Amino acid sequence: MPLWWQLLVGLSAVMPTRAGDKPLNVCMSTKHHKAEPGPEEKLYVECSPWKDNACCTASTSWEAHLTVSPLYNFSLIHCGLLTPACHQHFIQAICFYECSPNLGPWIQPGVLSGQEKISGVPLCREDCEQWWEDCHSSYTCKSNWQEGWDWSQGECGLTGPAKRPLQAILLVRLQ
Repeated sequence: MPLWWQLLVGLSAVMPTRAGDKPLNVCMSTKHHKAEPGPEEKLYVECSPWKDNACCTASTSWEAHLTVSPLYNFSLIHCGLLTPACHQHFIQAICFYECSPNLGPWIQPGVLSGQEKISGVPLCREDCEQWWEDCHSSYTCKSNWQEGWDWSQGECGLTGPAKRPLQAILLVRLQ
């Protein structure tokens, strides 16, 4: 094999891959993400699929599994317990967000430096259907978890409606 070909193959192994015009094998610029993906042998339970190439640390993966996570100062049980299967879905989503090095096509810039987020990530139908099956009877106090939280006022952290099943909130939004 010619030397130039070996060099090209070697470079392609270490350079980010591109999906459309956005790179894969990159980490978001946020407080809890590593600067670049790499091996993390001791990722905790739901984060372990990324152990060979992760954007999260072992510490972040542990914190992702806590009911009240210091990652976002957020409680998954803000309006009562989630079913165990539903809770697992949310932990998996946190691990995906924190650990996956393949979110480049969906990374959006934040208002401030170091506050990137993801938007528009496609979901597989079977994952969405399983989430619904596992979560529709769990409760929440908000229809939009992205904004408007006020943790100074108590359990639900907002001054809006009382807790409602996710099913009731989602069915209203789909109509």
